[in-house]
Amino acid sequence: MRRRRFLYVAASAATVSCGRAPSPWRFFTAAEARTITALTEQLIPADQDPGAGWAGVVRFIDRQLAGRWRGLQKTYREGLAQVDRTSRERCGAPFVELPAERQAEVLAALEKERFFQTLLSHTMQGFYGDPRHGGNREAVSWKMLGVPYPQIRGRVT
Repeated sequence: MRRRRFLYVAASAATVSCGRAPSPWRFFTAAEARTITALTEQLIPADQDPGAGWAGVVRFIDRQLAGRWRGLQKTYREGLAQVDRTSRERCGAPFVELPAERQAEVLAALEKERFFQTLLSHTMQGFYGDPRHGGNREAVSWKMLGVPYPQIRGRVT
């Protein structure tokens, strides 16, 4: 069997064996990813510079929840459910369906909650952290702040 054919068969088998459609997310469901994207965009919106969505903050959080932050998975699942519950109670629709002004109202109602504080911290880490961890795409926040890309010890640039 040729290498290319082998890789094709192996990839197909992996997809079939999982029993579900391929997803770009390691932890989030598609619905959760839409909600967390809307939340992070409220926390760091785009203006003259890209916001959290473009910078890949959700990708960063998703990767961390599938790895180092595994212990916070329950916090995120419950927190996202609470955001939608609060949104439906106050505004009659899921968070992602609300206009930006109404989303801000829902967030204001939740800002004292533990989940909100966790999400805010993780959003900032994903936006301002090192791009190699999945966020801060193309070092967008560093460019915005005028911070040079840091030298990595042992690398010649």
